[in-house]
Amino acid sequence: MDEIATDSRIGQPVRRKEDERLLTGKGCFSDDVNLPEQAYAVFVRSPHAHARIRSIDARAARAIAGVLAVLTGEELLADGLKPLPHVPFSMHPAEIRLANRDGTPLFSAPHYPLACDKVRFVGEALAVVVAASVAIAKDGAEQVAVDYEVLPAVVDTLAAAEPDAPRIWEHATSNVCLDADAGDRAATEAAFARAVHVVRFSTQVNRVTGVTMEPRAAVAQYDAARQRYTLYAGSGGAVRLKDDLATVLDIPAAQVRAVMRDIGGNFGTRGMIYPEFCVVAWAARRVGRPVKWTCERQEAFLADYQARDLAVQAELALDAQGNFLALRSSNVGNAGAHPTNFSPLQKGVEIMSSIYRMPCAFVRARAVLSNTSPTRPYRSAGRPEVMYVLERLIDLAARECDFDRIALRERNLLRQAELPYTNPFGMVYDSGDYHGAMAKALELGDWAGFPARREQARRRGKYRGIGVANYVDTASGVPRERAEISVHPQGRVSVVVGTVSNGQGHETSFAQLVNEWLGVALERVDIIAGDTDIVKVGGGTHSGRGMRLISIVVLNASRQIIDKGKRIAARLLESDPSRVRFDAGRFEVAEGGRAVTLFEVAAAAERLGDLPEDLRGPLTAFSDETVKEASFPYGAHVCEVEIDPELGAVEIVRYAAVDDAGRAVNPMIIHGQTHGGIVQGVGQALYENCYYDPRSGQLLAGSFMDYTMPRADHFPPFDTHISEVPSTTHPLGMRPAGEGGTTPALAVVINAIVDALAELGVRHVEMPATPERIWRAMRAAAGTASGNSSTPMPQAQ
Repeated sequence: MDEIATDSRIGQPVRRKEDERLLTGKGCFSDDVNLPEQAYAVFVRSPHAHARIRSIDARAARAIAGVLAVLTGEELLADGLKPLPHVPFSMHPAEIRLANRDGTPLFSAPHYPLACDKVRFVGEALAVVVAASVAIAKDGAEQVAVDYEVLPAVVDTLAAAEPDAPRIWEHATSNVCLDADAGDRAATEAAFARAVHVVRFSTQVNRVTGVTMEPRAAVAQYDAARQRYTLYAGSGGAVRLKDDLATVLDIPAAQVRAVMRDIGGNFGTRGMIYPEFCVVAWAARRVGRPVKWTCERQEAFLADYQARDLAVQAELALDAQGNFLALRSSNVGNAGAHPTNFSPLQKGVEIMSSIYRMPCAFVRARAVLSNTSPTRPYRSAGRPEVMYVLERLIDLAARECDFDRIALRERNLLRQAELPYTNPFGMVYDSGDYHGAMAKALELGDWAGFPARREQARRRGKYRGIGVANYVDTASGVPRERAEISVHPQGRVSVVVGTVSNGQGHETSFAQLVNEWLGVALERVDIIAGDTDIVKVGGGTHSGRGMRLISIVVLNASRQIIDKGKRIAARLLESDPSRVRFDAGRFEVAEGGRAVTLFEVAAAAERLGDLPEDLRGPLTAFSDETVKEASFPYGAHVCEVEIDPELGAVEIVRYAAVDDAGRAVNPMIIHGQTHGGIVQGVGQALYENCYYDPRSGQLLAGSFMDYTMPRADHFPPFDTHISEVPSTTHPLGMRPAGEGGTTPALAVVINAIVDALAELGVRHVEMPATPERIWRAMRAAAGTASGNSSTPMPQAQ
């Protein structure tokens, strides 16, 4: 880790200035917002995975004193509310497009805020009780009587794709809502036909959920006189939340204000509007009072958007020397009950060949509907799954075809001289030192010293393994962003941006940009992001777009401030603007050492009435840009594990990570992002699993008793390194750094586990690699090899 910085410029590891406020309880999260005379909402949720709603009897609930309203899908439709808007793909111009192979349009279905005809997963809301208190609302919800016709359900990804599977939407011809091809099928088949080695791998990537530290909450009020709604709720971005709510309410966007302050985590599962947010706004108009809803943790497990859940059957073709010839795969993503978003499938397919030299590839990409909570992008959407598949294939190729794991990767990794490189799906990698990143990761992980550590573990009766994984990520997202900078004579600078912080440290890192270019101290910079009455444009926080886009628009706006300031300073200093230079917050004329500060110039702009019109008034500037280029962060991780043969328990004993950020604004924040990303990836690899019972469709991981979370004491100290090879598609050379910790983590952990157990004949362990799964894999391999089912203890060599 870098030392703590004494200045605040770009590249300095400055302590996050927001942390004192957050750690001392001075933050303002969604549940901290309370409005006068507010009522409280509690939702009635389906206990069935799939059922037709025959009738809803709310008479007993409405009779309870303090219950203000019971609203159902019937009232929702009568009031003219519309379905939630879905954006099925990333529409960034640099990304590939997936379309049905038969030319038919994508399947769509109305996703109303309350289920109207059927419930399609356990936990789907079909009614809401609004009351004077939470307790009364809960009492009322218990009195709502629903007559269900229970229907067959399907939750498994591949089972849902079968032609005879229970149909989630009756107007669909099947549950397959997307069936697309990507790559060159003919070239790929020809490459496989001439391959010397073909390695195959099938896996079911487990489903997870965001488990944000702050559960969702929303407070809404309706101003009848102005016919205007205000919604206080945390999300990925205020502008999209405003627009989406206006769409559901079927009103002009100007009649909606969205406000979000501190947000306790997102990771993508908060990237689009939730049904409950629409319902509280609608209910506020119906009851004539503000309405508040706070999600309970058990509710969150049921009703939060979930993620991953990808079934893959993949093959890698190699020649006799180990050169990769082609990749072929079938990827089936589980969209859940509503087809909200296919971008994890899209983003995974387009970089499935990773940063290796892959002459051709072909992927059949399908999305299926099931009786589960809808899925959405989740940290590094779609990329951890495909990096996991390819890196497992490479390890399997090394073991089954007698190649060295490192040499095989070195042979096929792209070299700097080959960049820019167009991968088999059409994505253009701009720049990078992929060999250097892996070499540094192997050095930090002390790959060379591993045999000695493995022997020491044997003496202690443990199996020890080591794994490596390279990765590339795609950073794209909504391409438009805006920044508006205002310099105030009182000594402060405000920066209005459309990208909200979900915990990434924007108040510090965005302020570092202002410090670098305008010379203003961090404590004098105010970042304003979460109020649509102030923020005009913004794509929100997702897909590594935050710093990548904000840096561009803040730089452009800062240059405008300086240009205006030079003209005003020239007037004050009785000089020509061409002779005025700006440095460290001061405008200076070389002769005589005369100078004025940025804030003195701002005061003059408001005071001097005879300035040119474009200089009079507040000293402000804005930049509104559409950035069409994608970015490709990359890196390499090394993980080392020890396994107890009697219990199957796995311990991560070493973890090293190299992630390229192009140019690091705040190394301390990047290291923290990497640490958190590693933990999220390892959490999926070892612990987390949204498990639905295949017969009943019930979620059996509906609390922290059943959904295991990674903990601080599960991990050793991380050895992380930031590589800085400038990106050629960014004017400042920056690459995103928030998702790299997660992207290779699935692969590197499972590679290490399998390496530890390889001497037993274990070929693979599925995620999450729980102690039971590891124990069973060891016993199965031992039984196959020796005819008995006992697990052998490791023997010192």
